[in-house]
Amino acid sequence: MSELLEQGGQEVVGVGRIEGPILVVEGAGSIGFDEVVEVKDSQNRIRLGRVLEVGEGFAVVEVFAGTTGLSIDGTNVRFLGGPLYIPVAEEMLGRVFDGLGRPLDGGPQPLTETYADINGSPINPTARVYPRDYIQTGISAIDGMNTLVQGQKLPLFSGAGIPHDQLAAQIVRQATLGAPAGETRAQQEQFAIVFAAMGVKHDVADFFRNSFVESGALTRVAMFLNLADDPPVERLVTPRAALTLAEYLAFTRHMHVLVVFTDMTNYCEALRQISNIRGEVPSRKGYPGYLYSDLASMYERTGRVKSSTGSITQIPILSMPNDDITHPVPDLTGYITEGQIVLSRSLSQQGIYPPISVLPSLSRLMKDGIGKGRTRADHSHLAAQLYAAYAHVQDVRALASVIGEEELTALDQQYLRFGRAFEHEYVNQSLTENRTIDRTLAIGWRLLSMLPPEELTRVSLDEIKQYYEEGHAAY
Repeated sequence: MSELLEQGGQEVVGVGRIEGPILVVEGAGSIGFDEVVEVKDSQNRIRLGRVLEVGEGFAVVEVFAGTTGLSIDGTNVRFLGGPLYIPVAEEMLGRVFDGLGRPLDGGPQPLTETYADINGSPINPTARVYPRDYIQTGISAIDGMNTLVQGQKLPLFSGAGIPHDQLAAQIVRQATLGAPAGETRAQQEQFAIVFAAMGVKHDVADFFRNSFVESGALTRVAMFLNLADDPPVERLVTPRAALTLAEYLAFTRHMHVLVVFTDMTNYCEALRQISNIRGEVPSRKGYPGYLYSDLASMYERTGRVKSSTGSITQIPILSMPNDDITHPVPDLTGYITEGQIVLSRSLSQQGIYPPISVLPSLSRLMKDGIGKGRTRADHSHLAAQLYAAYAHVQDVRALASVIGEEELTALDQQYLRFGRAFEHEYVNQSLTENRTIDRTLAIGWRLLSMLPPEELTRVSLDEIKQYYEEGHAAY
């Protein structure tokens, strides 16, 4: 690390105060915010940290590995004169790293002369390119009704006990570039995934690693793991280290990169812990007032730029405490990102996987990434009709809970059958089922054929003639 920064940085013997993972260093000279430090204990063991706050004659330092074993008099702090840099290289795909970018798989440090600041570089808004090409995940509820577009930020809202880990692993295994006309195999091979896990248990980390190895997906995945027993402070660096590699692959190597984070709630908990130790005035539920800008500093490192043919797409996964979508973490995430995929506990309890709740889910960029030349000309109308029909199903179910299903009209009973089929045939699919977009659209039309043609007000007559009869014949 030190060879990347200014040599002969300031060194201070002894610290003023130690509190949790925080050191208060007194007597420091000209120190910069976010500067990297080397903290040496009485046994000459070195751990890294960074400057959180600077003032006249003092600096507040957070130590990534924690302060266990440090003493006030026996601790030396050396300021290295610059921010944290990590090595970045295309050869990091297929490797597993810790939250600071150090190898966890027993392999050597990446052989590269390219190092990048984990804070990234701001993207000029005028240099951004509007996202228009879709990513196929093989999951109908996403591809068909909440399409993911290259360069989009599309979070996944989940809860404790809901299988979001399995869904994240399936997306990583199955995600490919959309295949518009003229797509070549070489373009498909320029697709990479950067996966970052924060505060996960060992069995969860093993699940992800084994899943990627067994499916062969690990060859195009770079994993950054911060485990539950790792220092919480390291979680603040993990997503930024992952994004730094993603930016290199996308904007220097011209690759299309999908970044998956799990679990952003653990990241925010670590941020709250540091904020409380520093004595900052808390905001909602004890989180710091700058939670919005801190999340935005990561989410906005996404998109496409004019100077590169690559792209960065983000799927941050976060668990909602008590399934509360108004909790500060999902609430602020929803403001920053372009939609959300919401997982339903009730669907999960019914054995439906993935338990994606279609009605509160949304992809704001979907309309620009689908249609003729990208997916299919009828995709937009079909998705709107499925959404409208399923929304009506909820009204019919509410009515049936009052008067009984047997008292419903014949049409309402058709809607009930459609609703059950929609959940069990369209939303529900196996962990290993990788549906093409054509398969997803075909299932949608087959389900719509359960309803009378006059109920299909969101699709055109030509589309009904072309696809409705085929679906009706399937039933």
